[in-house]
Amino acid sequence: MRLLGVALIGLVALNGCSQDKSAQSTEIKQAALPEGVTLLETHQGQAGKLAIPYKKYQLSNGLTVVLHEDKSDPLVHVDVTYHVGSAREEVGKSGFAHFFEHMMFQGSENVGDEQHFKIVTESGGTLNGTTNTDRTNYFQTVPKNQLEKMLWLESDRMGYLLDAVTQEKFEVQRATVKNERGQRYDNRPYGLLWEKAGEAMYPAGHPYSWSTIGYVEDLDRVDVNDLKAFFLRWYGPNNATLTIGGDIDEQQTLAWVVKYFGDIPAGPEVDDAPKQPAVLTENRYLTHPDKVHMPLLWWSMPTVYARHADEPALDVLANILGGGKTSLFYKNLVKTGDAVQASVFHTCKELACEFVLYSLANPAKVPSLKQLNDTMQATFAEFEQRGVTDDDLNRTKMEIEAGKVFGLQTVRGKVSQLALMETLYHTPDLVQEDIDRYAAVTKEDVMRVYNTYIKDKPKVVLSIVPEGKEEMQAHEPSFKFERQLTDITLVKADDLELRKAISSFDRSVVPPAGANPTTQVPDFWTSELKNGITVVGAINSETPTVYLQMSLEGGALLDPKDKAGLAGMTAAMMNEATQNYSNEELANQLDLLGSSISFSSGERFTTVNVSALTRNLDKTLTLLKEKLLRPKFDEADFERLKAQTLQSIQQSMKEPGALAELAELQVLYGNEHRIGVPNGGTMTTVSAITLDDVKNFYAKYYSPAKANIVVVGDLPQDKVLPKLAFVGNWQGADYAMPTFADFPAYEGPVIHFVDKPGAAQSVVTMVKHAMPFDKLGDYYRSGLMNFPLGGAFNSRINLNLREDKGYTYGARAGFSADKERGTFSMSASVKKDNTGDTLREMVKELSDYQLHGMTDDELAFMRKAIGQRDALKYESLGQKAGFLRTLLTYDMQPADIDARNALVQTISKDELNALAAKYVDPNSMQIVIVGDKETVLPQLSEFPYPIVEVTINP
Repeated sequence: MRLLGVALIGLVALNGCSQDKSAQSTEIKQAALPEGVTLLETHQGQAGKLAIPYKKYQLSNGLTVVLHEDKSDPLVHVDVTYHVGSAREEVGKSGFAHFFEHMMFQGSENVGDEQHFKIVTESGGTLNGTTNTDRTNYFQTVPKNQLEKMLWLESDRMGYLLDAVTQEKFEVQRATVKNERGQRYDNRPYGLLWEKAGEAMYPAGHPYSWSTIGYVEDLDRVDVNDLKAFFLRWYGPNNATLTIGGDIDEQQTLAWVVKYFGDIPAGPEVDDAPKQPAVLTENRYLTHPDKVHMPLLWWSMPTVYARHADEPALDVLANILGGGKTSLFYKNLVKTGDAVQASVFHTCKELACEFVLYSLANPAKVPSLKQLNDTMQATFAEFEQRGVTDDDLNRTKMEIEAGKVFGLQTVRGKVSQLALMETLYHTPDLVQEDIDRYAAVTKEDVMRVYNTYIKDKPKVVLSIVPEGKEEMQAHEPSFKFERQLTDITLVKADDLELRKAISSFDRSVVPPAGANPTTQVPDFWTSELKNGITVVGAINSETPTVYLQMSLEGGALLDPKDKAGLAGMTAAMMNEATQNYSNEELANQLDLLGSSISFSSGERFTTVNVSALTRNLDKTLTLLKEKLLRPKFDEADFERLKAQTLQSIQQSMKEPGALAELAELQVLYGNEHRIGVPNGGTMTTVSAITLDDVKNFYAKYYSPAKANIVVVGDLPQDKVLPKLAFVGNWQGADYAMPTFADFPAYEGPVIHFVDKPGAAQSVVTMVKHAMPFDKLGDYYRSGLMNFPLGGAFNSRINLNLREDKGYTYGARAGFSADKERGTFSMSASVKKDNTGDTLREMVKELSDYQLHGMTDDELAFMRKAIGQRDALKYESLGQKAGFLRTLLTYDMQPADIDARNALVQTISKDELNALAAKYVDPNSMQIVIVGDKETVLPQLSEFPYPIVEVTINP
């Protein structure tokens, strides 16, 4: 697995017992357990070691239950992980695991259609499901008073699903999955990379030889009975792990688990699959023409499998070769300007791992991927001469430790780790074991695995090139993928052996919620440095970490229109060399500390983000001082970054979503204002930027005059402020913020159409100007009004276009704003043949909502959903920092938050519907559509709107 991809983790157990398990205590506690529950293990970790404490149980039907208690926030996270992913599918029936993830949200015997999302949302929670090759999980985070209801929901779809699965639901979700494949894979630049590489890496029939999303031909082949058979084979409680973490009462939780899951019959026995690393006997070359601007060269080599003894050393090797600015790939490919990106990583799954090396070419400098191929090969030879340094090992070890400590911040992170490790390795907490096994890696280990698995070994070499430019490939293709489909037996209804759960209580009754937990707005302190910078801070003692964010108001709004992208270019240069350190030296120092410092620029702010382990904060701030006050602005760095930016702009023109955003800017703001141009600029404006422009922007706008700082961590105010003294000594003049007016006016809706030849999907957006941000006025209230229309999964527009029609993977509507202006928009990416249908449904939904507004049920849904979600708002450092940032940006006080919460419960339906009548008018909105002209334009001719073809020139 990758160094920081080990997993999110848990709780520092510095007061743990000297051993994890006690047979005597287990026997004593077993007597007090509910009938049918066995305590398997109590784990606290070892003293002074990192651990996630838990208790592991098993029900008589085989369900594994892992409980982790964390009283720090009034919330719980529930995860049900099934040990089934795409690797368990049959040849010719790919995509079933992911398909069934969708079906699990379509209602069960006692949960109505689309009600799962609604129940969790109105409980103030969040939810989702994910599928990969090896497992499928379903999870929700909710206020702690909603735990029983979540267990009822998850158990109902585990034991009482199949009677609710109909052919009609199957067809809708089949269309949704096909839309997802189209949107995320087939019609996305580089979207088929992993599929093509996997087809070449693994032999036919290997569990990893097809992608998780599956093939469309397989999805089209099967019917609902095949899907039911998949559920019956793999979705038994004996193939599942239920993990619950947070502010729980363990005895009550166990009683609920037994009540809701105990009567579900076990499924067929499931064994762990055998490890199956790939074996290549020769290089396999293949070429994939794609709608891309920048060619990509991809090497992958088979290695071991997850948690193999050689995995850590291979991870270290990957980090040395291509793990950031200290790596050989960065030096030889990115620093030279030959590649826009280049990286190396070791990706591990349950059954097999791959060592991957890739570079994204700069076509202005590299005419053929052969050139990158030669450089990558030469880098191997350089590594053999260079060897492994002490810093290589120390960086890796600190990266592992820091990544794990930063992962301690949320209950979800800890529960996810416990669930995954139990599912795949039958040991929930492997945190310390991971730290130890990476700490044990030696220089000799790294060289050994290089010689064993990498040097002169066969590999898959995939060239992704622009359509019609196959001459840019690295090598003539030697491999052609052909699916080997033998007899595929489809399931008949009579073949299904149903398992019927019989409940001892009335499952149709939704469990009541407990008393709402008390959620307090985080305490915070405010101070001012001697140069006037406001500092706002909050204490978070759950982990020994600190997060600092400095914001400089202005960002892209300060760009001259003819040099749009200057703020972004300046921020990018701030991430490069300083007067005393090269870029590589800075990166090495930060990696050795487990810290990060990054500069970025958005529309209104330039932002500096700093994260550090508390013990390394002083050294990290010394590096921040160097980067903030002594940038080098090196000419070579500037030319490289400018070239990368220009190539990225050209690549974005291949993506329908990016084209839609550019067209939307033109429609809303015209060509006369800076804000009518994307934040990153255009080919013309970026080409005009000089290094002197960057230096002048820094001198004028990197100033404390409009700066403020947010700090969240385990340090109090009196410890933080002295560390920021250097920022207080920073000097700079004030500057004015620009204002904008006279935006384009339209007499009525116009369809602004952008042709994307060959696009299989269309982006459909309706948009208008709206009010700027406010604390309690029309902006905030309109957000409440919009919630049933387009602000939740169960919103009208998403249920219509995704769940009812199957046109899209997702649709949304909402208001967005800053201090001076705002917008209202509704959008979806849809199948091209349904572009006109989608626009018709959007207009219909907007018209109906404007005329009739929300219903009483929708009002109640909004009140519950928004009114109960505060328990989830302030858990992590990032969440607390975001809350403080909002207070600073918009001059808000905690009393304003309280007033907002009160307004949610008291605002009337009449007032909300009056806002809908005022702001949700389709006749006041402009329409932006990006799609294939030949297919789409005929669908639009029936609408009573003028059609204007828009050309997007990068």
